[in-house]
Amino acid sequence: MTVPVIRALGIQYPELKITVLTKEFFSPLFRDLKNVSVFYADVKLKYKGLKGLYKLSKELKQFKFDAVADLHNVLRSNILKRLLLVKSFAQIDKGRAEKKALVSGESFQQLKTTHKRYADVFEQLGFIIQLSNPIFPKPVLLKENLQNLFKKGNKTIGIAPFAAYKSKMYPLELMQEVINELAKEYQVILFGGGDKEVIQLEKIASKYQNVTNIAGKLTLDEELDVISNLDGMLSMDSGNGHIAAMLGIKVITIWGVTHPFAGFLPFNQAEKFCLMADRTKFPKIPTSVYGNKYPKGYESAIETISPNNIVLKIKSSI
Repeated sequence: MTVPVIRALGIQYPELKITVLTKEFFSPLFRDLKNVSVFYADVKLKYKGLKGLYKLSKELKQFKFDAVADLHNVLRSNILKRLLLVKSFAQIDKGRAEKKALVSGESFQQLKTTHKRYADVFEQLGFIIQLSNPIFPKPVLLKENLQNLFKKGNKTIGIAPFAAYKSKMYPLELMQEVINELAKEYQVILFGGGDKEVIQLEKIASKYQNVTNIAGKLTLDEELDVISNLDGMLSMDSGNGHIAAMLGIKVITIWGVTHPFAGFLPFNQAEKFCLMADRTKFPKIPTSVYGNKYPKGYESAIETISPNNIVLKIKSSI
């Protein structure tokens, strides 16, 4: 979710030299951003613990940064704040009190988006960013081994059916009903992660001529290439939806015990592209910001969204 904001920063302030501190695995996400480089931080080995963070701070000081924007606001970044001794330091306000009121049922209203919270950090440093009318990268020219995923004349939809918590994941048996209908008209590409997910997606894909599973088969760079060429992405409230959105792809999201009001709607996507669980039957939604906490029985709230409604939403949107 930081990527669209940093892209806007680089475009609107081309004189800036921007360095992103993150894990090496995530570096492809920033590959097409102007005047942006990535510094890898292996906090499990090279920069582990307090000694590791001290070593990291010494290496970062060599860049002589004029300012630091902390978009994370966690223990590690707070320690680095003290070690770097940079005069201009701005930190994200995560809005914890407002989010607590939202998930407790004390209030039910749209909170500031996470993208706006990131933009606010740069504004503290003197850089006002406009997030409306964003500029997105062009679809990547696919390598030969990826071109067969797309057929001329057919629209291609990505589906990322998994999420970190069961309460945010549409049941696979219902998702298969969605895939069954979509495969009649579209090319479908399935996205996923772990070994168990790969097996499940392979089993689904094997039943259809127009469905391909790429989970576990491509690098992150290659997945980004594929996503940049999609006509749309169907995702849970999870990472693949945000990746597609940062590339300018239309994203249909399915929400269980979480809710867009917490500020995690994918970038530049209309609320009409969100399919949400029935709050008349499950009035405590959102039960938590990330979907890790919910009352008994709420794990099935997402099932109040019918496969037919998902298919209709995709067909009317893409």
